[in-house]
Amino acid sequence: MNTRLIALALLSALATSPTTAQERADAFPTRAIKIVVPFPAGGPSDVLARMIGQKMSEGGGQPVVIENRPGANTVLGAQQVAKAAPDGYTLLMAIDSTLTMNQYLYRAPPYDPFNDFAPITLTAKTMQLLIVNAASDVKTVRDLISKAKAQPGKLNYGAGTITTKLTGYLFNKAAGIETVLVPYNGSAEVAQGVLTKSVDFSFDGPSASLSLIQGGQFRVLAKFDPRPFPPVPDLPLITTDVPNMDEITVWLGLVAPKGTPSAVIDKLQAEVAKALADPAVKAKADASGLFPATSTPAEFAAFIRKEAQRWSTVVKDTGMKYD
Repeated sequence: MNTRLIALALLSALATSPTTAQERADAFPTRAIKIVVPFPAGGPSDVLARMIGQKMSEGGGQPVVIENRPGANTVLGAQQVAKAAPDGYTLLMAIDSTLTMNQYLYRAPPYDPFNDFAPITLTAKTMQLLIVNAASDVKTVRDLISKAKAQPGKLNYGAGTITTKLTGYLFNKAAGIETVLVPYNGSAEVAQGVLTKSVDFSFDGPSASLSLIQGGQFRVLAKFDPRPFPPVPDLPLITTDVPNMDEITVWLGLVAPKGTPSAVIDKLQAEVAKALADPAVKAKADASGLFPATSTPAEFAAFIRKEAQRWSTVVKDTGMKYD
């Protein structure tokens, strides 16, 4: 090998050296970051993404743009990010179903949640609620169960995510009742369904319904985990009346396309954790029932696989399929 070729080889090695990669990560970001939200505006994913994006914009000197890409049970948004350049500038605000359930709902899943994405961090564990219109004659969970038993197959419930739809299946099974799912495309539509009495009750987080709960238009019957819900301080846990129900939370997390440099992933994780630790952001998120929660990339990767294993059995039992 002549001297010229040796020099070119050395230059090539230096260009891809860890030091050079670290320098690029140190400069990140140099332009706008896009967070794709696979739901319409107004839902938990959208609300949290905008909180994080605003704080990251303030701290990083670059805008963070939120792009709503709803449809196909979050598949459209997930596909978009999976195919994006692995440079840290296109991220996905994934919901639990995106990464742990969709692969069991499609015969040929259009993306691989384990191999197409690089986990960044968990961002929140929202609180799931059982909600009715305040004008309903259903005052308690026991009232709902009694009414459903008296009218098998007549009551219907709204749900806007795979998790809340599966919650309805688990609730029916545990309570020994038969109610009918009315599927919606996100929390904003679910809240509208309850408000217009298009459904008898719903399973959902509080972000899209909070003002209606506080304004007295909605009545919350129960919560699905033991954390406090300040707008309804004495809210009972679902297991009070349905002992066979497991605790259920809908969680959110940020992922990037597979192949995004680990140094960029770590920098994004640190920025998101910093944003969610801000007292004003945390207070606003908590008040919306979003409850920020962060993790390291490795912890989030392990959490995703554990949750996928948990829900695979439930999806199989329901026979739910989307193709």
